[in-house]
Amino acid sequence: MMRCCDDIKCKHLLFVAAGKSDQGYCYPFISDKLHQHTITVQAFMIAAIIRNRQNITYGISLALLLLLLKWLEWDFVITSHSLEVYIGAIALVFTVLGIWLATKLTKPKVNTVVIEKPVVVTEFKLNEAELNRLRISTRELEVLQRMAEGLSNQEIAEKLFVSLNTIKTHSSNIFIKLEAERRTQAVEKAKRLGLIP
Repeated sequence: MMRCCDDIKCKHLLFVAAGKSDQGYCYPFISDKLHQHTITVQAFMIAAIIRNRQNITYGISLALLLLLLKWLEWDFVITSHSLEVYIGAIALVFTVLGIWLATKLTKPKVNTVVIEKPVVVTEFKLNEAELNRLRISTRELEVLQRMAEGLSNQEIAEKLFVSLNTIKTHSSNIFIKLEAERRTQAVEKAKRLGLIP
């Protein structure tokens, strides 16, 4: 117990750690009508701890009891279900290992090699002699060039502003003159003869 001052008029302000005195409850920062007393914050905190030591003790003991119960529960789970825990841990390890291995094995190993070669660009020169020998008209040559570009008969007709039947007629004439059965054969032979680039 501590007395806030030695003044006789302040005798009921006896500060008791338990919070009670013979005059009733006492508060360390309230004085008689004649005095005002201040107590530092540290002294007030110590007094609050001492006053509430029973509550603090209960709280600490409940926390320790809860910690003990959780530890016992964990211990029970480990000891009673140890086989399941070990199997689960092994399954988890192998799952992670499998995923890692699958990403390594399925990733293609591509080595990109860049080879630079000079490209000789030669200007295309139409072989007039072959064109005259085969008697291919200017319009048939245009159709042959569009065939080489990969256009269909309908697309060629739209580009050249002629009917589809006209394009079919030109195509059949080209096949006869180049002695080809298909478009690819006709285009290949025309490139070999120097009729198209």
